[in-house]
Amino acid sequence: MIRSLYIRVVLTFLVSVIAGTIIAFFASTWMFEDKLNENAQINLRNFGQDIVRIYKTLPLREADLFVSEMKQLDSYHIRIYEATGQFQSYGKLNGHKPATVTMEQLKKVIDGGVVQVTPNGIASVLLGLPLKTEMGTKAMFLETLAPPSSSFVANWAMIFATCSLIAGSLLILVASIFLVRPIKKLTKATKRIAAGDFNVKLNIKQTSELGTLARSFEEMMHDLQQLEQMRREFVSNVSHEVQSPLTSISGYAQALKQVSLTDHERSRYLDIIITEAQRMSKMSDSLLKLSLLESQSQQLRLVTRSLDEQIRRVIVTLQPQWSARNIQFDLNLKAVHLTADHDLLNQVWTNIIGNSIKFSMDGGIINVSIKQDIKNVIVRISDTGIGISLEDQKRIFERFFKADRSHSRKYGGSGMGLAIVKQIISLHQGDIRVESEPGQGTTFFVTLPVTSTE
Repeated sequence: MIRSLYIRVVLTFLVSVIAGTIIAFFASTWMFEDKLNENAQINLRNFGQDIVRIYKTLPLREADLFVSEMKQLDSYHIRIYEATGQFQSYGKLNGHKPATVTMEQLKKVIDGGVVQVTPNGIASVLLGLPLKTEMGTKAMFLETLAPPSSSFVANWAMIFATCSLIAGSLLILVASIFLVRPIKKLTKATKRIAAGDFNVKLNIKQTSELGTLARSFEEMMHDLQQLEQMRREFVSNVSHEVQSPLTSISGYAQALKQVSLTDHERSRYLDIIITEAQRMSKMSDSLLKLSLLESQSQQLRLVTRSLDEQIRRVIVTLQPQWSARNIQFDLNLKAVHLTADHDLLNQVWTNIIGNSIKFSMDGGIINVSIKQDIKNVIVRISDTGIGISLEDQKRIFERFFKADRSHSRKYGGSGMGLAIVKQIISLHQGDIRVESEPGQGTTFFVTLPVTSTE
């Protein structure tokens, strides 16, 4: 492809230069043809009148001698005709074919008329004038040869056109190398990326369209590198999350085969197998849900409902979790009606408040408040739990990420909840952010537009 592009650039330039030169030549010829003929006619008429005066002033023999030695004969050819058709010519033709003089033209000039024609195109004029001598009236026909000035212009134009073509061809050959070089780099980089190598440096500093393309390519390459890293982490996390319950299920299933187990042990093993199976099922459901949300095929079912009532219902639903640990709620819920997909938002409040309960100390307090301005509704959910480190705050919305790695056995969870929350809020064109300090608790701020659009 690169080679064909290179050839196409060169051929396009050559065709353009050649076609432009030809068009310019014919256009200039057409534009200046009349002007050249007019100048040639004026010069020829003036020269002819000078010769008429010479023959009128000098004797015939002296006039013939004077005319034969004139320098103007390099550009003009003279024929002096008798009435019988015989003529005497002056000047060298130098390969020029003289125009034919008809008897009708000859008779007209002998009778005192003037003949003027342009038989051979540009700057070629035949002029017939009556010539009165002491031997009677004769017919003088003057004809322009190829004028030196016209010949010079034609030669100069040809040399100029040739030099322009050669110089232009060399320049385009050099320029095309620099034009094609970035494309070659892009092609090589594409092949390396296709092979899985994202460590590619283009070093294209141009500011033209190719430079813009190169920068867009580098951005795409960076995004692909991040995507590949996320894919690898995702596969690793899924493998780890699936392997743990599978190991438990396999181990306890093997233990159930022992005959010596008591009924209590057998029941406990079965409970563990059921719990791990439910954990895998929940993780599978979460993955499917997140995949559906990220594919943007999820259609929001927008309805207008009371947001404060929805949050109260979520807190009541979670009462078995917080009342058993003597956790209190401090609510400051302003009455707000919000147009949104409330089924999805219900999952948002369930996940965030559920995490606040999970990571709060026994007897802790969870604050939930709602504020509203002209455009947005802001929900603030704050707890007094174990908190999140600054480093982990940057990643808590990634799938499978667990900020409590050292307490994963104690708190459990698949690390999918906040990733789903983030995606649901994004679908509503909202925003979520977190503020936290280890040991001081965590606060989530959810911002939603008053009227969401699909």
